[in-house]
Formats: sequence, structure tokens, C-alpha cells
Amino acid sequence: MGPDTAPAWEKACQHLRARLSALGRALRDILYGMSLYEWVRELEKERGRMECLFVLAVFGDLLGLPLLPPYYTLRLLPYAFPYLAGWRFRVLREKDLTELFDQEIG
Repeated sequence: MGPDTAPAWEKACQHLRARLSALGRALRDILYGMSLYEWVRELEKERGRMECLFVLAVFGDLLGLPLLPPYYTLRLLPYAFPYLAGWRFRVLREKDLTELFDQEIG
């Protein structure tokens, strides 16, 4: 037996350890999906709405709604610049009647 070959029982233990690790990951994902997934999705939606309102309040003058003096707007511009293109698209796109209602019932 060479130094790079492991005995059969070590290979079996490694295989069993890998299978148990995969089973643990699967159980963790199932429990996450059953308990926390909806909360996380709702919090992400709420964060997006709050972010949209914040950007509207600060950079509303891009849409014709000057709410803050330009001094503060220019001071915050470097931090909000990456979000402006997506925000403008979300605010100005046409909305369908079905988008006004939440997709979930209950």
C-alpha cells in the first residue's frame, strides 16, 4: 500500500461524512423555507419601498419634485448614484392594474 492511498474504511468514512453534510444542508434549507423565507421576502420588499421613498425625497428634483435644498442633494449624490438609474425606471414605468394589488391573498 502506497502513502497516497487511504484504507477502504477511511474512504467510506469520508463518503459518509459528505453524505451527512449534504443531508444537514438540505434539512437546514427546508427549515429555512418553512419558517423564515416569507418574512425575508416581505422585508426585502419593504426595504425596496423605503429606499424608493428615500431617493424620491432626496432626488425628487430629477422628476420635478424639489423637496430638499440642492446643497443636501449634492452632498448625498455620490452615495445614491448607483441606485438612480434603476429608481428612475421603477418610478416612471407604467403600472398595470394588477400590480396595484398584492399577489398574495390572506
